[in-house]
Amino acid sequence: MNTNQPIGIFDSGVGGLSVWREIAAQLPREDTLYFADQIHIPYGPRSLDQIRSFSEAITRYLIDQGCKLIVVACNTASAAALKHLRVTFPDMPFVGMEPAVKPAAEHTRTGVVGVMATPATFQGELFASVVERFANGVKLINQVCPGLVEQVEAGQLNTPDTVAMLDRFLTPIRSGGADTIVLACTHYPFVIEAIRSLAPGIGVIDPAPAIARQVKRVLSERGLLASSEQIGQHRFITSGGAAAYREIVRVLVGREIEPRGVVWSNKQGVVDV
Repeated sequence: MNTNQPIGIFDSGVGGLSVWREIAAQLPREDTLYFADQIHIPYGPRSLDQIRSFSEAITRYLIDQGCKLIVVACNTASAAALKHLRVTFPDMPFVGMEPAVKPAAEHTRTGVVGVMATPATFQGELFASVVERFANGVKLINQVCPGLVEQVEAGQLNTPDTVAMLDRFLTPIRSGGADTIVLACTHYPFVIEAIRSLAPGIGVIDPAPAIARQVKRVLSERGLLASSEQIGQHRFITSGGAAAYREIVRVLVGREIEPRGVVWSNKQGVVDV
């Protein structure tokens, strides 16, 4: 495998850009290919089988594009499909999103941790495994956040509606005595400042920096880090509308892009427009 091949990154939409920006910052020589499956957003309420099907098709597309490592930058897809992807594509290294229960359990002083996630994340084997391994003696307040992904996708980060929504979601976490909040959806770091203002004195864990460090470790272990001469180039793909995607990328990460569109085919999976 060529070390200068891109890192593939995918999410149900633009939430995974919170992970992409950390990878781009920590690994500036790496090319990236970011896939936003906006036609199927949100993944959270969907069945595990549906999410696995979408994730497998996207992975096949990213492999066909020459990606050397794939980041499942979506907690819901990681919970539903990461194990399946590793079995289906044994030669491809994957880095997925694991809810940051371990660092939260290590840092909490009250012994109470709030976890903000989608229903599919809470239902997946991955979350159950993390809780079993790391949350002994810690009370978790699991809070689903319906509608929040859609607010971020629309660029509504600090509007009255979004703030009111967050306030409702944070009420049981605050009243339950939590001193740490885990953001277990890659969309949620884009409203982290609003969360902090509504939950003063409560620590909020954004997992993106740790995911970028894990990407670097895996690439290094496999001898796949880009050459020192390379300057990273970044490409963006959407299964939704290119114009709306271009605008939300500008809003969320301040980058002007020219995205490529793809369509879904029942027979072929993901197909370039």
